[in-house]
Amino acid sequence: MARWGLVYNMKKRYIRLLKRLFKRPPVSFWVAAFIILLVGATFVAYSTRFAERIISVGGNRHTDNDEARYERHPLSGIRCEGAQQRPFAVMLSQDSETRPLSGIGQADMVVELPVVEGGITRLMALFACSQPEEIGSIRSSREDFIPLAAGFDAIYAHWGGSEGALELLSTGGVDNIDALANPNQTFYRKRGIPQPHNGFTSFERLYSTAEQLGYRPNVAPGGFSHQDGDAKKHDGSSTISVRYPGASSASYIYDPGTNRYMRWRAGTPEIDKTTGAQVSVAVLAVLRTQTRPIGGGYNDVDVAGAGEVLVFQNGVLVRGRWEKAARPLNAPLVFYDKAGDTLELVAGPAWISYINETMNVEWGDERL
Repeated sequence: MARWGLVYNMKKRYIRLLKRLFKRPPVSFWVAAFIILLVGATFVAYSTRFAERIISVGGNRHTDNDEARYERHPLSGIRCEGAQQRPFAVMLSQDSETRPLSGIGQADMVVELPVVEGGITRLMALFACSQPEEIGSIRSSREDFIPLAAGFDAIYAHWGGSEGALELLSTGGVDNIDALANPNQTFYRKRGIPQPHNGFTSFERLYSTAEQLGYRPNVAPGGFSHQDGDAKKHDGSSTISVRYPGASSASYIYDPGTNRYMRWRAGTPEIDKTTGAQVSVAVLAVLRTQTRPIGGGYNDVDVAGAGEVLVFQNGVLVRGRWEKAARPLNAPLVFYDKAGDTLELVAGPAWISYINETMNVEWGDERL
């Protein structure tokens, strides 16, 4: 009985304490209540925002209300929050030792050039709508990529470069971030990976450094013309092969269900290391041009001028013509159809491959 009496008395005291608190709460009570309400409101707002920000397979931010909320980015035609963001053009390796590459499947566009003798290629990946947490392995600049980066109004990121490339960049015609100078610790080397394959960065690091260097943040007007995708019953094979030599040889398999071209390299799927997903693009454009050896094991690639372009999109092939003026340096790359009208690209990630006259493109059993 004594024990129950003690419990009863404690209960009465607790009730009296609660009554006093609610009758005349101390200042600390109101402070705590305000903090709880503020944290709760912040959590609700953040949760709502987070629920809206869904990351697609290509790494592009979008919601169900994109058509109303976001504009198209002029580079890829993707609707995203970063539609006014200047793209970052990042040099990436094609060496087998670097596979799988980080961020490659999240690029808005990839440009591939046969800059090494024998047709071995190097890549330039452009990011605007997508913001990968890791991008690499990063490699050196080659002169022929610079006019293309300028034409896309991109901020060019690289790890040093050839003599000609560094001389061109020194003229100040292209905003660039060089890992050799490494401003703002933009680039880093990962342990456990041998040099020179261990250089990496991220979209956030690039953006922060571009801001610190005072580079213009908004992309200039222009870019490609775009249309929404419309998967069709393709009028040929679903397999495309771009016959770069050796480990650079690439192929694509069209998937009408997603209206995307799945990329393979040297007979194995091209995988993004950060997502684990196979690289897929809405547009594959193959540009015919001229290349020539310039010594040191490298090629000069004609990225200015004109030539035939083969555009694969919506499951069909569109033949046309590409043009890019040599001057000014930032003259845009433009595609025209056979009638001479501007060729509209399907909105989405794109892969642009330059080939020379010795390389073949095969569409199923047909050699193009």
